[in-house]
Amino acid sequence: MWGGAAAPADRASPLRPSGTDGFGAVFTVPLAEGAKSLSHIIHEGDDQDLPAATGADADLRKARAHWIDRDTVAWRGGPSLRHSLAFSARGDIAYDDACGNGDLTGDLRLIRLLPGTLSEEQKRRWPHLAAYPALKVDPRDAGLVRQALRGQVVAVERDAAGTLLAATGVQIPGVLDDLYAEAATATLGPSGRTIPRLALWAPTAQKVELALYGPGRSVHRMRRDDDSGVWSVHGLPTWLGREYTYLVTVYSPAAGKVVTNEVTDPYSLAVTADGVRSRLVSLDGAALKPPGWDRAAKPAAVPQDRASIYELHVRDFSASDASVPAALRGTYAAFGLDSAGMRALRALAEDGLTHVHLLPVFDLATIPERKADRTEPGCDLAALPPDSERQQECVARTAAKDSFNWGYDPLHYTVPEGSYATDPDERIKEFRAMVAGLNRAGLRVVMDVVYNHTHSTGVLDPIVPGYYHRLLDDGTVATSTCCAGTAPEHTMMGKLVVDSVVTWARQYKIDGFRFDLMGHHPKANMLAVRRALDALTVEQDGVDGRSIILYGEGWNFGEVADGARFEQATQANLAGTGIGTFSDRLRDAVRGGGPFDADPRVQGFGSGLAGAPNGSPANGTAEQQRERLAGYADLIRVGLTGNLAGYVLPSGKRGSEVDYNGSPAGYAAAPGEVVTYVDAHDNETLFDALAYKLPQSTPMADRVRMQALSLATAVLSQGTAFVHAGSERLRSKSLDRNSYDSGDWFNRLLWDCAQGNGFGAGLPPRAGNEDRWPYARPLLADPALRPGCADINAGRARYGELLRIRASSPAFALGSLEEVRRRLTFPDSAEGVIAMHVDTSGLDPRWKSVTVVFNATPSAHPQAMPSLAGQEVALHPVQAASDDPVVQESAFDPATGTLTVPARTVAVFVRT
Repeated sequence: MWGGAAAPADRASPLRPSGTDGFGAVFTVPLAEGAKSLSHIIHEGDDQDLPAATGADADLRKARAHWIDRDTVAWRGGPSLRHSLAFSARGDIAYDDACGNGDLTGDLRLIRLLPGTLSEEQKRRWPHLAAYPALKVDPRDAGLVRQALRGQVVAVERDAAGTLLAATGVQIPGVLDDLYAEAATATLGPSGRTIPRLALWAPTAQKVELALYGPGRSVHRMRRDDDSGVWSVHGLPTWLGREYTYLVTVYSPAAGKVVTNEVTDPYSLAVTADGVRSRLVSLDGAALKPPGWDRAAKPAAVPQDRASIYELHVRDFSASDASVPAALRGTYAAFGLDSAGMRALRALAEDGLTHVHLLPVFDLATIPERKADRTEPGCDLAALPPDSERQQECVARTAAKDSFNWGYDPLHYTVPEGSYATDPDERIKEFRAMVAGLNRAGLRVVMDVVYNHTHSTGVLDPIVPGYYHRLLDDGTVATSTCCAGTAPEHTMMGKLVVDSVVTWARQYKIDGFRFDLMGHHPKANMLAVRRALDALTVEQDGVDGRSIILYGEGWNFGEVADGARFEQATQANLAGTGIGTFSDRLRDAVRGGGPFDADPRVQGFGSGLAGAPNGSPANGTAEQQRERLAGYADLIRVGLTGNLAGYVLPSGKRGSEVDYNGSPAGYAAAPGEVVTYVDAHDNETLFDALAYKLPQSTPMADRVRMQALSLATAVLSQGTAFVHAGSERLRSKSLDRNSYDSGDWFNRLLWDCAQGNGFGAGLPPRAGNEDRWPYARPLLADPALRPGCADINAGRARYGELLRIRASSPAFALGSLEEVRRRLTFPDSAEGVIAMHVDTSGLDPRWKSVTVVFNATPSAHPQAMPSLAGQEVALHPVQAASDDPVVQESAFDPATGTLTVPARTVAVFVRT
């Protein structure tokens, strides 16, 4: 039993009969609270029987028919002679099978369906339905279509005698998009600076009213536009600032009847605490702007392939910063202070960091927004042993009500999260002040957006049931993204994405957007976002939309995988668009293995595979390690080019011909279409990955060097360079691989090196980490693996040097496939070493070439560069002035052109 049982059962521990009656065995099944259904299989040993159906195949809770436009229904029905759509405006269709010869009952009207075929265009638009039989709406009944959609609709199949054979619910997004196409250009949500207007798209609703609160509650009629399906109402200036909801009277498949849902506005610009109600505001109002907002200056824009991005969680930034007043820790306001954290960000900007990427800051569902409603861990966590289970136990007890969550659980897409504000009612003003504070620090701002799913179906679905979320073949909501997946392939969900992004850009001056699980969006939706941003101008909108960067997770999985529903916004599909995707190729090659390995000790280029084996059997034999190291080297070389599909490696392989787990390593058309990284908020931090993978006896000084070398592969690559906040400071999450709900303790970002780096904070949370505890315990208990100030400061210094080197020359931002092909080469190098040479003649006013040597081995390495013999070559000025005595041992022999690079070092040489 599952899906409704209070105690699910499986074959190993089944529920047995509680007795018998005249029909046979009787099972008594305790149900979970609120259960609406029960899934079960009855079996005796290996013999099983599914729940039997009598009479017709009629499950009206499912929706197996797909009404894809006003004329066409796709349905895998049987070979009956009669098909129709039964509908009822009152929503009282039912299947009555009390006599074993069931039929539909209720206030029924019919739309007749005729046999037909799907056109090639329909198959292209609906590829997952391409093999379905098609039924065409009888032209005589075409006038009933709009009326039918405002009630319950059931697809019906009967034989020649009229006996019901099958009945099912109907999926309606396609026909809604066809009938109400005018809505695509409608202005929705709140609008008007002084005379407010509210508009809601609800084409299937029978009635929509506005409920206005404060003082008291008043209800106002909204008017329907029959062409667009938009309901609207104009109000009075006195409405501004008041709370509101919509009362939507609509047929609900979940309830099986017409209901009136009270809902917030999906286009909300402001909400009350915890998103209970929308609030009517004009974002142009002076009360919502911090001082100087309209005149705030931004740092100069940079092309996407020059961007260096720092991924930062708002709460992490200051929650553990003692230089921030206690009342402001974890809030937007901390970005306006002269705190340790802000001094660190300003210093990074001076080194060459261009953008701060903020983890989701839209209105979230999982954090209570008023501080009084939150509960923090009550244990003295710092006093517990470094390898103890007690820290995670204590954190888990309050996880559901504490102040921390990654926030990938959208509630309202276009409203700032209230828990990061000192007062949730001041969230808009404080969010804007944060953006201004980061801009003053020399940094542009990227916002993490999550339009691919919602926390639940409770905000969007009650307005247009069955439309905003992607439905599987039987009508259940797809959850491959973790939660209720949205359907931006549907016109009005795609419009919501575009409109929301434009609002953040115009009203909050956001400089970039990172799309979560972008592969679940159609490519067309992302291109629509790009076009809408490109249309924004400083003169008309206050922002230069063309300077706004776009990137995201182009992963390919779930019900949309491999183009099952549409052309996805995945890594390969976005080539040529200028939209970036994260590349997992270089990440895995540098770290070793993959993020889901059973044994976390699998080594890579940056974690000791070259010359420092850790003894794990997961690494294979010595010969297998050499083969894997060679493969990793090619993946890194392709990554250093910006994962260009058309770049040709020394082996003669194009980037697209280098294998990465069965996919091409090179997939981009231009370097700016790739975001190169070795760690992010997902999975272990780089320091923690190295803790697992390097031999435990590796000295801390060498760990710092391997951290810097690993980061260098991202910072000195073509394309966008990306780093997780704190990696420059050796940040650890005490080996937590998925810290989304692990509280402030495991997610600490420590600006004071005297506090350490977070390593040894206890065993990471049991959920998601317990299988790795046997590997983690001895590491966390080892005091030699906890860095001191000298180590942390050295890590920060090395990263700063890399940023300054990246910013010092156009060698690391060549911009196009043609330039990368012409200028960037990979000289032959030894095992565990990668050399990259960039010819900058005519491009760089100071240097004729730049050569980078990544030596991941535990010994010094001579790199032959015959083309440099007799030339004036020196260590890059940044490294020549470094406080790292090891890198200064790097040398150049002009007689032979040989570059000598110390162990575990990345050295950069310039030719004048």
